[in-house]
This record gives sequence, structure tokens and C-alpha cells, in this order.
Amino acid sequence: MSARTKARKRALDILFQADVRGDQVATVLAAEAKRAASEPSREASWLYAREIVDGVIDNGDAIDEQITTFAKDWSLERMPAVDRAVLRIAVWEILYNDEVPAAVAIDEAVDLAKEYSADESGPFVHGVLGRIARAS
Repeated sequence: MSARTKARKRALDILFQADVRGDQVATVLAAEAKRAASEPSREASWLYAREIVDGVIDNGDAIDEQITTFAKDWSLERMPAVDRAVLRIAVWEILYNDEVPAAVAIDEAVDLAKEYSADESGPFVHGVLGRIARAS
């Protein structure tokens, strides 16, 4: 598993945890940063996870607007928390990270959705992100 794939999983954990607990993402990120400092072997995945989460924090309103616009008949509140987090990560990568091709961001997000969410989540995530990528 690549460092970026691991980083996406770490970012998913942070965003999901904040969402479910009702905590600020920055608070959960700070706690994870403290933990990561004691795990130097995982530094490569931590750095990109932090970049993702910081990007989602900085661009949260625009990211959520994209998701809401392209998730046909689904509000953010109606989506499972895992799907919201996966979509936020991938939308940040598609719109704000030129180093990651949109197809890679979509594939990685679909894999995360299949692994951690409901059976229908993979196709749902793929559809939303495909529409966002085509529109950007």
C-alpha cells in the first residue's frame, strides 16, 4: 500500500471522527499530530494526511458546495458520515491538488467507500466525483 493510500485512510479517520463526535476537525487533527509525533516510521503518510485535512478545513465550504451540487437528490446530512469524509478528501484532491490526477483521486475514493461504507457507496461516490471532475 502506497504512502498516499495510507494517508487517505488517516485523513478519513480524522474527518470521520470529527464528524461523528461533533468535534472541530482542527481539534481532532491536533490530537492526531501529537500521536503521529511518536510514530516516525509513519511520517510519510502523516504529512500527506495532514495536507489533505488542512485542505479540507481551508476549502470546506467550496468542497461541500461541490458535493451538494453534484450529489443528485442527496443532501450532505443524509449521506453516511464515511461517504461525506471520502467525498471531501477526493474533491479536495480533484480541485486543489494538481499532483493527483482526477482518475486516481476517484479510484482511491471508491476503494475507501467500498472498504468502509455501505455496498451502494462505491457507485454513489464514483458518480458524484465523476460529475465533479467533468465539470472542473
